[in-house]
Amino acid sequence: MTRPIPRPSVLAIDAYVPGKSAAPGAARVYKLSANETPLGPSSRAVEAVRDMAAHIALYPEGSSRALREAIGVRHGLDPDRVIAGAGSDNILELLALAYVGPGDEGVYSQYGFLEYKIVILAAGGRPVVAPETNYTADVDALLGCVSERTKVVFLANPNNPTGTFLPASEVARLARALPAHVLLVIDAAYAEYVLREDYEAGVALVDAHENVVMTRTFSKVYGLAGLRVGWAYGPAHVFEALNRIRSPFNVSSAGSVAAIAALSDRAHLDAAVAHNARWLPWLTREITALGLEVLPSVANFIAIRFPKTPGATAADADRFLSSRGLVLRAIGAYGMPEFLRLTVGAQDANERVVEALAEFMRSARSREDAQADAHG
Repeated sequence: MTRPIPRPSVLAIDAYVPGKSAAPGAARVYKLSANETPLGPSSRAVEAVRDMAAHIALYPEGSSRALREAIGVRHGLDPDRVIAGAGSDNILELLALAYVGPGDEGVYSQYGFLEYKIVILAAGGRPVVAPETNYTADVDALLGCVSERTKVVFLANPNNPTGTFLPASEVARLARALPAHVLLVIDAAYAEYVLREDYEAGVALVDAHENVVMTRTFSKVYGLAGLRVGWAYGPAHVFEALNRIRSPFNVSSAGSVAAIAALSDRAHLDAAVAHNARWLPWLTREITALGLEVLPSVANFIAIRFPKTPGATAADADRFLSSRGLVLRAIGAYGMPEFLRLTVGAQDANERVVEALAEFMRSARSREDAQADAHG
């Protein structure tokens, strides 16, 4: 029997699997697996969605003009150089479709966001992985992977799932060294959380180069993940190409009005950033004190390394925590099977996960001591 056959590059894709959100049997579930903000969305965003609900029979304005203008006002950008999408993932996909084809290559770092490989393969290209140094993107390694076939380099800064980042000077060095035919995509989904003075989300590099695009999202600090709204800032010629293949109504009316309202609520944004600034170092310090390694993070999550000792592994910890309603993200798909990723949650969730990890480590050490005695 014959049937339609997808392109080989499509069949080579491992479908993206989101983190789990349930813990069967637990009385209460603390979902700390998806990097969602514990503060939720701005009340203004919720009210804006309610107000437009009577108009959902109408198509959105096709170019997301009002949203792009609001982004322009908030960030001091030309709205004609802003494009909106159904989450920043949608824009990453459009960039790959516009610039990568069969025989072309797309480069990303070893522990970079899984979506990069997916969109490169979906466009018919070949993914090329640059090794990282200490779980951090390495500019020289990225440049070493660039060839005449390279059409795009994806850089998550800060990176998911590691939480590490490249300082502005290193990203600028990367942009300067890339050939003019290569598009540099700076994925700054977690930019609002970064409080380091040596960090720059990408606006300055977009302004300085004709081959740099910065992508952003409303899914993280703004708490609109369920509405799928993202945006990008870049050269006009790039977005002229993307608008040729973009679905004409790729941002819903609800997503657009919610994002505009969220941009107007600076107090809510500041509260979310302040909450993260308090609890990110606290979680890092408390979990490190338990004898576990925590990768240095500037985002709203941390990656925790567990021992390879049977009974103390990341998989063991995942089962232990899930039984107590604490849902973290296993990141074996990123080549990091010894890690779990923990999103900064509300105070109650943060304290509970530290208490549970302490209990898990005590139990693991007790088993290890018992086994040592048995073999003594």
